[in-house]
Amino acid sequence: MNTALVIRVLDAAFNHGDFSQIDESFTPDALFHDPGLEMRGTAELRAGLTMLRQAFPDFSFTVQDQMADGDKVILRYRGQGTHHGNFKGVPPTGRQIDYTGILIVRLEGGRIAEFWAQPDLLTLLQQLGARVVLPDPDPVSAR
Repeated sequence: MNTALVIRVLDAAFNHGDFSQIDESFTPDALFHDPGLEMRGTAELRAGLTMLRQAFPDFSFTVQDQMADGDKVILRYRGQGTHHGNFKGVPPTGRQIDYTGILIVRLEGGRIAEFWAQPDLLTLLQQLGARVVLPDPDPVSAR
């Protein structure tokens, strides 16, 4: 049941830009963890999803694997779309993206209370032609 709720809500929001299920499916103070971005509450979630849909209007979200354990649902997904709006400082390129990621969703009382997203941002940004500079993980040993 938890898995079905999560997939239904994510399909509506990501694949169709339909945010009508958000208020009933998320707790009012739900917390969202995304690399470099923390959001709290359904209004901030709507704003984040709107930015994603503006950057990739044809975004599609496909669940590749799923599992549930108690109050958590874990999904491995594939995201695809065409870059038509600003995304993380990268202006529109018209390029296609195709990347994977992991979502962990915690439910509370039958509603989504916390959401961790781990998209493969390196692959996504490289596909957009963004210059990605990674710091040396251990500058002392590199000498």
